[in-house]
Amino acid sequence: MLNVALPKGRLGEKVYGMFARAGFECPAVLENSRKLIFDNEAAGVRYFWVKPSDVAIYVERGAADVGVAGKDILLEYRPEVYELLDLNVGKCRMAVAGPADFQDREDRTLRVATKFSRIARDYYAGKGRDIDIIHLNGSIEIAPILGLSDVIVDIVETGTTLKENNLAVLETIIPISARLIANKSGFKFKTGPIQRLTEELRKEVDRA
Repeated sequence: MLNVALPKGRLGEKVYGMFARAGFECPAVLENSRKLIFDNEAAGVRYFWVKPSDVAIYVERGAADVGVAGKDILLEYRPEVYELLDLNVGKCRMAVAGPADFQDREDRTLRVATKFSRIARDYYAGKGRDIDIIHLNGSIEIAPILGLSDVIVDIVETGTTLKENNLAVLETIIPISARLIANKSGFKFKTGPIQRLTEELRKEVDRA
């Protein structure tokens, strides 16, 4: 059995659809229940729902053989996993945003509010820019409005939330999408099934 960690929510449902079309269906996954673990012995899979930010932990620690995690999680937390395939869903971008008229003064430290401290730090280090990271866990759009930060680094999908708060994308850091990942040890013991799953999902990506 392949143990598969799926992210709860719309992305997970979309990804499960790809798995099902690839021949790894488990109809119980779509039932309206409080169950979190679903088996289909015939298809050789066991699915379980977890918080999106926790998928990589389940895979890294071996509770799941494979899983689906956003590229943002992989870049921020750098789990020890194999990244097997870009599923080309859940597409958005990591971006720097702030007031549309913001002008960066390089004679002073740039204050950056973000949930993604490592990504922000690496990005600005690559530009040789001194920054002050302000790590926040809630809605960070309010930070530049209240003067807590100059800019924010966050995931942008449609940009609607930014516009509603009179903010705009200033720079794009990197495109983000969902990735199929695998436990390194599990891959050695279940190479065949994992590679078959990867190839069937690759066909689904190519068809889309």
